[in-house]
Amino acid sequence: MSDPDRPSVGPRAYDPDDDHHFPDDRLNAALEVVDDDAEIAAYLEAQNVNPVARKGYNDHGTKHVEIVRDRALRLYDLLKRGGVEFNGAHDQGLPEGDEPVVVALAATLHDIGHVVHRDDHVYYSIPLAADVLDRLLPQLDYDVAEAVRLKGEVLHAILCHHTAEEPLTREAGVVRVADALDMERGRSRIPYQEGGRGINTISSQAIRSVTLRPGDSSPVTVEIEMVDAAGVYQVDELLKSKLRGSHIEEAVRIVAVNTHGDEDLVERIEM
Repeated sequence: MSDPDRPSVGPRAYDPDDDHHFPDDRLNAALEVVDDDAEIAAYLEAQNVNPVARKGYNDHGTKHVEIVRDRALRLYDLLKRGGVEFNGAHDQGLPEGDEPVVVALAATLHDIGHVVHRDDHVYYSIPLAADVLDRLLPQLDYDVAEAVRLKGEVLHAILCHHTAEEPLTREAGVVRVADALDMERGRSRIPYQEGGRGINTISSQAIRSVTLRPGDSSPVTVEIEMVDAAGVYQVDELLKSKLRGSHIEEAVRIVAVNTHGDEDLVERIEM
């Protein structure tokens, strides 16, 4: 059953049949295999137990990954539309068509370390994702040398979705920022209903919508609608910290508007 409080796949979602501002053949072939992979599906379900059921934290399961991957690919597409150059695949001698493959695979596998523990989960994600990639990449017709290089870039992006680690590629920066863009109220619905009142839960409840579109003064504008000033925490603390040092901060403009709350306290934030 779908969650009415969570963003659903719709016209704004990444669609393999759309025209994109990058070569999408390798990406679309990878997505078809990934979305039909039983082990990945099992991880996405199992990885939600520790953060949600045991820790009362926000969603880190299948829906979170779906949203992060979708926003990562749309963010990547808008950046490519705006002429932003990516360096991860390029530095490894891989073709441009592998840039979105890195983004999509990292976004899909970034949180699987939660099956071990919520704490330090990013470091547990690395060996688990490496095992999945070792099985998956040959299915996608990568030879040994290509698979090693692509795997390294995916693992780098997974590691750097954590704010303590420095992204060295724009592909990693996209995944890092997209992780923070899953901030709407539905993500915290379960802990909120069960009595969770931490700042992550309360602030997430204040976010109504997140929209990505081409910017007027930058390649990307992210519009965030808040209904309460508590949403500032999601924007100013979580998103801002992920955007900082991402190598795409100059290309992304953040606009957050409080539409129903105390407008004297917070009306509009721009970054």
